[in-house]
Amino acid sequence: MKLFRPLAVVLAVAALALGAATQRASAQAAAPAGAIATVAGMPPVPDRNNLYSETVAGRLSPAVAGALERVYVPNRSDNTVSVIDQATLTVVDTFKVGMHPQHVVPSWDLQTLWVANNAEGRADGSLTPIDPKTGKPGKAIPVDDPYNLYWSPDGKYAIVVAEAHKRLDFRDAHSMKFEFSIPTPSCDGINHADFSIDGRHVLFTCEFDGGLAKIDLVNRRVVDTIRLSPAFDRAGAMDGKKMPGMKAMPGMPQDVRASPDGKLFFVADMMADGVHVVDFESFRQVGFIPTGVGAHGLYPSRDGKSLYVANRGSNKIRGSAHGKGSVSVIDFATRKVVANWPIPGGGSPDMGNVSADGKYLWLSGRYDHEVYRFDAATGAVDKVKVGREPHGLAVWPQPGRYSLGHTGNLR
Repeated sequence: MKLFRPLAVVLAVAALALGAATQRASAQAAAPAGAIATVAGMPPVPDRNNLYSETVAGRLSPAVAGALERVYVPNRSDNTVSVIDQATLTVVDTFKVGMHPQHVVPSWDLQTLWVANNAEGRADGSLTPIDPKTGKPGKAIPVDDPYNLYWSPDGKYAIVVAEAHKRLDFRDAHSMKFEFSIPTPSCDGINHADFSIDGRHVLFTCEFDGGLAKIDLVNRRVVDTIRLSPAFDRAGAMDGKKMPGMKAMPGMPQDVRASPDGKLFFVADMMADGVHVVDFESFRQVGFIPTGVGAHGLYPSRDGKSLYVANRGSNKIRGSAHGKGSVSVIDFATRKVVANWPIPGGGSPDMGNVSADGKYLWLSGRYDHEVYRFDAATGAVDKVKVGREPHGLAVWPQPGRYSLGHTGNLR
């Protein structure tokens, strides 16, 4: 008996090891040579050198068939959403939503647009669904502090960015039933995000402490949090030490986007007036690109070659109208600014996205109560008046197979 029990254990362990090896071999056999090994349930990566390959102009999913060509604008101070007809540049509808709508977010399956009403300083936050085929809202679902909204790469969970609580709340992607949280105590003002090419990690900006957090979605934990600085390559800049002749470098990181190959992440900083560049693998800052006053929103062009930077025109959370707002165009390959588009008369471009055909960049005018439509070839600007303090607008429909959240981070 003393010999039999250990032998049984050995055989059981061997069987488990064999099963795990078989599963790994099956997964490797299913993936073509050189393919990205993604997390379970995430759609495959067709081009490892361009994670935006499925969001090129015109490549619309059958899932968005019948969707109205509209721009949905959350007006934070009015607690409304303005609906703009893309063809006529006119507001065709305005409806009430919850308190302080911040962003309009396409669902992972592209069937619903969710308005994130975070009710700042209150306990009545909510998510309002919009049917993109009718442009009409449905019944809101109570959700605690939904400042922003993302989706797990497998489409299973909604990731509610509970900014005021320094945590990420994971909910069922359809019912919004709470499942679990990942605390982010070292990320004050957890804000915007983008995902690694394989879906294992997500990087979140920490708006109020100048940082960037790397989170392991598989093991549900924060891996590391780093500080960002325009003077990243100067001694003492990254450890908080002020060297002789070096001014303090306050930061307020905002939007973040991956390079086409997923190796670098670009982070807009509205205090630093530019974009930080972070190496994903080492999780260290490797560059800084000056753009314009109040760098805020980041949007790849439809060909995946350029990154549009919305410079909000102010370093303040509550800025003034007619500021030095502009859009900078960064070439992904060279990491250089190749164009700057000012707004005649000033403005405050904030959040938005690119039209399905890639011809226009739509951005909210946060402090000017208007929406801008930039011509992607010339930088010429059209304006549409909306409600007070428009924020994270969504252009719909957009090309892509699935949404990772925000105002349309599709892949």
